[in-house]
Parts: sequence; C-alpha cells; structure tokens
Amino acid sequence: MDTFIVYDLETTGIHPVKNEIIEIGAIKVCKGMVADTYSCLINPHISLPREIIALTGITQEMVEGGLEKREAIQGFLDFASEDTVLGHNISFDYKFMKAAADSLFLPFEKKTLDTLKIARKHLKDLPDRKLGTLCSHYGYVNEHAHRALDDAMATYHVYQKMKEEFFGIDPDSFLPQISAVKVKKVEPMTLKQKKYLMDLIQYHGIKIETNIDGLSKSEASKLIDSIILQHGKIMQRYF
Repeated sequence: MDTFIVYDLETTGIHPVKNEIIEIGAIKVCKGMVADTYSCLINPHISLPREIIALTGITQEMVEGGLEKREAIQGFLDFASEDTVLGHNISFDYKFMKAAADSLFLPFEKKTLDTLKIARKHLKDLPDRKLGTLCSHYGYVNEHAHRALDDAMATYHVYQKMKEEFFGIDPDSFLPQISAVKVKKVEPMTLKQKKYLMDLIQYHGIKIETNIDGLSKSEASKLIDSIILQHGKIMQRYF
C-alpha cells in the first residue's frame, strides 16, 4: 500500500444522514511519508450543539466562516483520489462521507483500513482502544484532539507504530478491505418542494447562497423549515 489517505471528520452528531460534517482533516501518505494535507471547516447552516463546541473547540463563528458543503466535499474527493482510506473507527467517518457525497450525487467508493480494528485484535490489554489511549500508549502527544487534521495525524502515527509491532506476525490485519458500509439512500428534492422553496424565497425577498438545484429532499426540507422559522410562512397556500 504505497499511497493512501488518512482522514477524520468532526460532525454535529452521530447520524450520517440527519447530522452534518463540520470539519474535514486528511493527509496523503506516499511511500511512508506525508505528501500533502487537506483541511477545512464546513458551514452546516445550523446552530452547533453545545456538547460539540465543548468537545471540539469549534465555534459557531468558525463554521459560519467555513466552506459550503459542496465545495468542501468535492475538494476532499479530489484530494482523496487513491483507492484506500484509513481511519480510527473508519466506519463512522466513511458513513458520513458516503452520505454527504450521495446527497450531492457524487461517487465515493473506497477500500478501508481501520486502526480501531487492528488495536482491538492486538492491544487487548489496554483499558480501551480509543485514539487518545493509543496515542498515550505509543507516546504520541495529540495537542488538539477532536480537531480533524490533528486526529488524522494521530491516527497515522498509531497506524505506523502498530504496523512496526504487529505486521510481521499478522500481515492480514493491515490489508485494506472492500467497504460494506451502507447509508440510507438520499432522495432528490421533489418538484413541489422546489416550487415552494422558490416561492418562499421570492415572497420574503431573501437571498440564498446555496445552490437550490443540488438539494436533496432532506436538505430542501431543512431549508424550508429554516426560512419559515426566520421569516414566516407564505400567506397563500401553494400545496
């Protein structure tokens, strides 16, 4: 595995369809060296939960200055052109990225390698196999834990150390696997939703930066609810 991507996400919750990605951090590894990085904040257009702010240190002001979802996801997909992605509990990050890509009608199919799975097999004596615990075990200081790029770097360090220690006795644990991750299918916005959304925008005279044509059914519903909450309903009934 000469070239692969290590990545980590910060999100507003644990549900890959209902919650949003707010930060992407990724590193490109070529022949054992970090060749490039990709990092961005994403504006979710919702208020961040207090527990997420406390956990990550990412504030509402920070994400409001972030990229739009399509630009951020497309940027990551362009960066992560390799076949294999590595992560700690990779199924979580893979489901979120898969759901985000699907919502934008973009492809995301990769082989995966999970440091959590390797640690569960070979480091059973540790109190747990959390990334922070593994970092402590291998003497790595992750100064900004729960920030995406820092956690990606920490994951890569842990991967290297486990490979040095266990590859010789169990090389199969370090083979990428075809991902079996499935996420709920994203439905495109309905014609009725689009008409009502455009009517709302026109009725209230507001400006929307989001590309309406690319919205999913769920995203359109969220945007409609947000506009109604801020500006009110249309007096006339449209549907």
